Amino acid sequence: MPDEARLSHLVNLPEGQDLGAAVDTAMKVIETHNPDLKDVLPKGYQRLEKSTLVELLRLFAPLPRNLAGDAFGLIYEDFLSNFAMAEGRLGGEFFTPYSIVRLIVEIIEPFHGRVFDPACGSGGMFVQCAKFVERHKGSATADLAVYGQEQKEGTVPIAKMNLALHGLSGDIRLGNSYYDDLHHSLGSFDFVMANPPFNVNGVDKDKLAGDKRFPFGVPRPDNANYLWIQLFYSSLVDGGRAGFVMANAAGDAGQSERDIRRRLIKSNRVEVMVAIGSNFFYTVTLPVTLWFLNRRKPGTRTEGTVLFIDARDLYRQIDRAHRDFLPEQIDFLANIVRLYRGEPVKTSDESEPLLRERFPEGVYADVPGLCKVASIAEIEAQGWSLNPGRYTAAAVVDDDDFVERVANLYGEFTRLSDEADAARLKVDRALQGILER
Repeated sequence: MPDEARLSHLVNLPEGQDLGAAVDTAMKVIETHNPDLKDVLPKGYQRLEKSTLVELLRLFAPLPRNLAGDAFGLIYEDFLSNFAMAEGRLGGEFFTPYSIVRLIVEIIEPFHGRVFDPACGSGGMFVQCAKFVERHKGSATADLAVYGQEQKEGTVPIAKMNLALHGLSGDIRLGNSYYDDLHHSLGSFDFVMANPPFNVNGVDKDKLAGDKRFPFGVPRPDNANYLWIQLFYSSLVDGGRAGFVMANAAGDAGQSERDIRRRLIKSNRVEVMVAIGSNFFYTVTLPVTLWFLNRRKPGTRTEGTVLFIDARDLYRQIDRAHRDFLPEQIDFLANIVRLYRGEPVKTSDESEPLLRERFPEGVYADVPGLCKVASIAEIEAQGWSLNPGRYTAAAVVDDDDFVERVANLYGEFTRLSDEADAARLKVDRALQGILER
């Protein structure tokens, strides 16, 4: 990298130099030498007060000497996390809390292969995949190829910078995943991870006619949840795994959505369902469910079954409005899945007591209130529900489901009210124009 793009060069500029212009030049040079960052890095530093830039450089100057490894990537993650928490719903549109992503990664185990996120936001899923590989002594740059698609134009640069600051490269593209299959995803990926927007309405279903990414058909309700679920399913290669966040209501949705769910379950691709408690996300305070699909081969030990885990009572309370998982809780939940699959467990000093307490024999067994392996016949008897609380013998928190339904209805009511107000304003203007003639 040329000197003019280096922090040391900027720090040592003469006092009278135009510092804003020099920082802008540094950004352009970095983009020139990193094609993945073309038109991504922020510019316009000349608009900032010189004193502000001087102070920023003073703070950053010692970091290269005092920090090692992925330090700048971690700093960027911290900025994203704090921004998302401060912005609430807006921040949550591009950021998924780390403990949720870490749990997804530990369950799908992306050791090597092609990873796809069609709603990639700030790219956090990819970063955690890379960290998983590195924790297992692999090389993320050699073992993983990442592909993302994101609808919001302003979020794509955030994702590209996130990858770059973690030493990763990936193919992140701007596009609407309902209509644009920019990565030719059908049967193309070893792993799919996503936190898609919930309960989206207004998707133009006519544009989806004949699209093979939706093999079980387009659902009749004006709700995109089962479009996302099929998109994740159809993107997997044989033997591939998917892990994604989904609204609780999707596990019990009726009519055409239930038929899609029935066909998905009977295809033997639904492997694990994990119920997550409230207040884990910045977009919604309501509980969610993690879905895990596995295009497992016939004859595997888990064929014809689904593992249900109720993790609503596992969490760390960060503050009044936010929760996450402790590392040992993530290990514990992932090890339940490993026991179910017949894989070796991976415990730490903190997580081993949790596992020993619930599974003293070191083999999988149903634990009331925590986990249950259900057969397809049992799931059919429950009306093809994928709600973990129905199977783990824990009381289903109907209040949560009721609140979620009310919240969705209120959102729809608010949207219709806004449309009515806009229509009323147009009518008023039209009438006023007639009366003034």
